[in-house]
Amino acid sequence: MFKRNKKMIMLLMTVMVMSIWLAACGAKPAEDGAAGENDTTTETETQTEAAKERTLTDAMGHEVTIPANPERVIASYLEDHLVTLGVKPAAQWSINNGNGLQDYLQNDLNGIPGIASDLPFEAMASFSPDLIIMGSESTVEGEKYEQYNKIAPTYVLGDEVNKDSRQALLKIGELLNKSDVAQKALDDYDAKAKEIKEKVTAVTGGTKSAAALWLFNNKFYVVSNNVSSGEVMYNELGLAEPNVVKEASAKATGNWSEISLEKIAEMDTDYLFLVNSDKGAGSEALKDAVWQSIPAVKTGNVFEFTRSSSWLYSGVQANLQIMEDILNSIVK
Repeated sequence: MFKRNKKMIMLLMTVMVMSIWLAACGAKPAEDGAAGENDTTTETETQTEAAKERTLTDAMGHEVTIPANPERVIASYLEDHLVTLGVKPAAQWSINNGNGLQDYLQNDLNGIPGIASDLPFEAMASFSPDLIIMGSESTVEGEKYEQYNKIAPTYVLGDEVNKDSRQALLKIGELLNKSDVAQKALDDYDAKAKEIKEKVTAVTGGTKSAAALWLFNNKFYVVSNNVSSGEVMYNELGLAEPNVVKEASAKATGNWSEISLEKIAEMDTDYLFLVNSDKGAGSEALKDAVWQSIPAVKTGNVFEFTRSSSWLYSGVQANLQIMEDILNSIVK
């Protein structure tokens, strides 16, 4: 009898242990499921949080309430960054009564109305923007900021950010909830720049020099070494920078500085990239004997582009087009 009871007790204990073990195993998936639900909830909450209005401080100390999902953005002369982010503005920068658009962007901005570069208040209001992004402090000097801010929340990047096309893109990406898009665009840009640099260096040996000139109203201007086509030539593609360009850049107050023909002749550079805004108006400066005596001119290493090209602008879109122009010019 005792032996039978002992066996029964052992059997019951085994059953109890198995029950506890099974219960524990059964609870594990439930715990995992609960954790998964919590993770999903957290992700959803994060997405919701990202879509909410945010208050950000701009370069001038304004606390700006950024709409959750801005749909009618005006960012005059910053459209290169908007195109890179896949955003179509409510209106785009222009001169000459809306006819002077940034031609190099028109594949993406075709049909979007122009707004005068001085951004009249009435015109701004007529487009009913829900966010205005300004590049420079000077565009909102005096009481202008308050006037624009009455039309829509107005955020000023500031000159320090605006002059660095990468930082400007990242900041606008942050404002428009597209930081990931901005970073990927820069990563893709760097990869493309590396690819083109390798092809250019294979031809130049890394020692050839270059300069970009702009001919406008019979006067020449040279680009600074850290913006627009200067940034592309020297920083991205590794072309050598002539001393004359270094000197002009050190004194520059803008992206382009006026330069004499005599100074251009002193550069003795291997390649000259010329944006000819006088094409069709005689381009008299190109007939000058000094111009004709420049080594790059004599060897046929002047590559000319029209005013509609991207050479006068900065940003991922502009720089990529400039790179392609350089590649197609010197890599045969």
